[in-house]
Amino acid sequence: MSLIHGDGLNDVIITGDNGTIDGQGVVWWNMWRQRTLPFTRPHLLELMHTTEIIISNVVFQDSPFWNIHPVYCSNVVINNVTILAPRDSPNTDGIDPDSSSNVCIEDNYISTGDDLVSVKSGWDEYGIAYGRPSSGITIRRLTGSSPFAGVAVGSETSGGIEDVIVEHVNLSNTGFGIHIKTNEGRGGYIRNITVTDVNMNVVRIGIKIAGNVGDHPDQKFDPKAVPVVDGLTVKDVWGNNVQLPGLIQGLKNSPFTRICLSNIKFEVVRVQEVPWKCADVTGSASEVEPSPCTELATPYGPNLCANAI
Repeated sequence: MSLIHGDGLNDVIITGDNGTIDGQGVVWWNMWRQRTLPFTRPHLLELMHTTEIIISNVVFQDSPFWNIHPVYCSNVVINNVTILAPRDSPNTDGIDPDSSSNVCIEDNYISTGDDLVSVKSGWDEYGIAYGRPSSGITIRRLTGSSPFAGVAVGSETSGGIEDVIVEHVNLSNTGFGIHIKTNEGRGGYIRNITVTDVNMNVVRIGIKIAGNVGDHPDQKFDPKAVPVVDGLTVKDVWGNNVQLPGLIQGLKNSPFTRICLSNIKFEVVRVQEVPWKCADVTGSASEVEPSPCTELATPYGPNLCANAI
């Protein structure tokens, strides 16, 4: 059970004068590392089947697991929140909207051991059966640092994720700037995702879009349940001290389509012979440095990347 938990509520406000909610997660992290936990670790704050939520002006610190997890929720605002955990703390995601709609995440500072913000919608056959997507998600004016992703979509995407806007993001000392991730057995879809105005400094991979990420809850998943990834726009992105600009790996049985890149410039640590690595993907690119992979080398078409121009 999460430290703060609610189910089936309406009109919830959690706020304070930047006071701290301390999860004292080190005890849990150590048990997880020693493999002595007979159960999963709790979130710091989890709200389920809840509408009209405001979370603001609070510091969340050292969560045992994910920090803020709205699941099956709607009309959620999370702003002016600080989330802190050591870089080596396991699975301490900052904010994970999950199978939720109309979510606004803005003006937050997050520095944790895992993804800063990760949009999710269910895990394999369970997420497919429940069938509730995440939609209408806005993430803006986010600042932070993580050994993993600044902003992620996935990898639990079985209920479907669509209509996500990410804008005005500043990342430093981060593993992946933007990470779109899913896997065979997930089913569902990722579509109509727009990422714009992102600044990165010291990142391992600037943009990663992958179809082979994430494990499975059990062996009951259907390997033929392949996800559909279509309509991802990334534009106005700048990065300094970047090791690899981009890695875009689709699925042979379900290639990623309409991947559109525009006005992206990465200053790489070491110029590589193949700075972008791509497979099983189609799309387009304009004003991208270093030059993108051949799969995305064609100019914008009027129908392919209309929302990216």
